Amino acid sequence: MEIVVDDLSGPEVAEFLDEHVREMRAVTPDGSKHALDLAGLREPGITVWTVRDGPAVVGCGALRLLDGRHGEVKAMRTAAQRKRSGIASLLLERIITEAVAAGLNRLSLETGAAEFFRPARKLYERFGFVRCGPFGDYRSDPNSVFMTKLLRGHSPI
Repeated sequence: MEIVVDDLSGPEVAEFLDEHVREMRAVTPDGSKHALDLAGLREPGITVWTVRDGPAVVGCGALRLLDGRHGEVKAMRTAAQRKRSGIASLLLERIITEAVAAGLNRLSLETGAAEFFRPARKLYERFGFVRCGPFGDYRSDPNSVFMTKLLRGHSPI
């Protein structure tokens, strides 16, 4: 397996991300859906990594720069047949490492409040993310859980 910065041009990546958006739409109520589609992930300020096992895409994750000090974890997904195999941990570790290298002092994320998202919330907690209020353009939503992590010993912003 290898983690690579992805230019999002391959059909296998498009299919993987399309599955992600379809799944998020199926499990998240209208008005609470924040998953970025392929076009959204191509916007400036977003870096996407994919995990490949040979030619197959088995995971993805992204870092969106909110400003010069704050980033957002986006598009975290592991292929269904590879869940709980360590792929999400590898991706999150890479995203955190890249955020530190970019000089960010905080990472935040939005995930779902439903039971479906419990494994994701547990993963983020293991990596030191704690619950917080909405950030960026997000608004308070009972279907969302907002989490943040301070990087390199910085105090809260």
